[in-house]
Amino acid sequence: MGRRRFIKQCGILGAGTVSSLAWNSSLASVLAKPLGDELRSDIIIIGGGLGACAAALAACRNGSSVIMTEPTDWIGGQVSQQAVPPDEHQWIESHGRTASYAGYRSLVRDFYHKNYPLSGMARKADFLNPGNGAVSRLCHEPAVSVTVLESMLAPAISNGQLKILLNTEALEAHTDGDSVQAVSCHTGEEKRSIVLHGAFFIDASEEGDLLKLSGCEYVIGTESQKQSGERHAPEKEDPTNIQAMTHCFAMDHLEGEDHTIDPPDMYQMWKDYVPSIHPAWPGKLLSLTYTHPRTLQPKTLSFVPPDREGMLPKTEALNLWLYRRLIDRNNFEAGRFRSDITLVNWPQNDFLLGNITDVTEEERQENLEKARQLSLSLFYWLQTEAPRPDGGQGWKGLRLRKDITGTEDGLAKYPYIRESRRILAETTILEQDISLEDRMQITGLTREKVGALAYHDSVGIGYYALDLHPSTGGDNYIDMASVPFQIPLGALIPVRMENLIPGCKNIGTTHITNGCYRLHPVEWNIGEAAGSLCAFSLKRKTMPRQVRNSQKLLSEFQDLLKESGLELAWPES
Repeated sequence: MGRRRFIKQCGILGAGTVSSLAWNSSLASVLAKPLGDELRSDIIIIGGGLGACAAALAACRNGSSVIMTEPTDWIGGQVSQQAVPPDEHQWIESHGRTASYAGYRSLVRDFYHKNYPLSGMARKADFLNPGNGAVSRLCHEPAVSVTVLESMLAPAISNGQLKILLNTEALEAHTDGDSVQAVSCHTGEEKRSIVLHGAFFIDASEEGDLLKLSGCEYVIGTESQKQSGERHAPEKEDPTNIQAMTHCFAMDHLEGEDHTIDPPDMYQMWKDYVPSIHPAWPGKLLSLTYTHPRTLQPKTLSFVPPDREGMLPKTEALNLWLYRRLIDRNNFEAGRFRSDITLVNWPQNDFLLGNITDVTEEERQENLEKARQLSLSLFYWLQTEAPRPDGGQGWKGLRLRKDITGTEDGLAKYPYIRESRRILAETTILEQDISLEDRMQITGLTREKVGALAYHDSVGIGYYALDLHPSTGGDNYIDMASVPFQIPLGALIPVRMENLIPGCKNIGTTHITNGCYRLHPVEWNIGEAAGSLCAFSLKRKTMPRQVRNSQKLLSEFQDLLKESGLELAWPES
């Protein structure tokens, strides 16, 4: 019996689903339907992104019970609800990731091999990249990740270890001194009130929601040079200066058809908008010219969608169509796709006019709508005014793929959040600990030999450039080379709270170092370490702070991580 038919017979196939790939996004919520107003579990995870999924897998693997909440109807965070395919380093196929993250990546590829009519060349590829996007070795549809992540979590759901509460928002944390006792939430379309009790709480939300609700000490925005000693930190701290968020969308192109949308309400504003940042942006945001992240000089890109036959002309400049392409129609049998499908997460739809974190609800909703309008305006501009190589303007055949994002408006379910609240931690990771230039200066070693600051309490590794997008405080790109780095356990330990652990990009980084600790495989590693830490602490009847500060417990915990497939140090080259 096929899985879809089995689920349907069990009565848990949701009605009104928006995508053939997203049909089983209702699975976890139905199996985890609360039986009362109060639920108890060993570990409560607030947020359902990549870090949360990794934390749940690790905690269940180590014998704990878990309740995980998610404010949307898709788990997966940046890879699904935010629609951003994995940003990863160049060694990701062999090392620099946990075993479970490697398993997730393999399952994504397996999904395409088992369910899609791949072309002969794609079937033979050692490492299938469904979209052949320029910035990822695994560009794929967000709903595929939802399916894969749910399949990884399904055994723990079936045996009663794990409950996943979709459409659930944390509203209030109940604390006793330095501990969280419970979290009150609204769940479901009816916003029913529930209270979640646990021994440990992991904040894996996109904006660090539980940090604020619990009174945990945190920072957001930029630290000053006096505070951090970082070369690229400003003279004065600014909690309102954070990296731009982006409301992503997916589109295809049907040559000869007209899918032009109505002009968005704020189109005229965004059409004329010139970012007010330093160093200066080269002109209007809705343009193919932007600021090169490293040189900060103007650089012009190209945009040419495929023709009726799926052919793309060669262009000297990077063709944005290829940048985050989710589906390359040439990877599939002829006729399977009418067009490539590409994901738009570009400089042109980075939102710079305000924040949605630590502002009033009115300001939050206003900025969310402005960000929506920016992305819709970019799409309309591409349809009607973008310059064409033939001298014309616009590509009427561009079509929003609402089924890919699982929404009515064609935009992602949630904006792509690059920067969160961050705990004040026992260890704060600084620019001078991981930037290539600083490390060469500090150690006197060459770029071939230099490494990041080594941590005795490492719980994982990662790598990405220090990549900060233009910010809401008026900074242009801050982008520089880093070196492969470790994730110190001290960055997961708050300075005061005892049973609250960060599980994603809310660890002890700075505004600067968040730029490379926020990416997909690093977030997964952080979440896996957090879930393992809480489960380990339960078994040892101790607290995470003691695990870090006892050499015996730390050694035992690090041995557990290594046995679970977490790499704690980069291999020597």
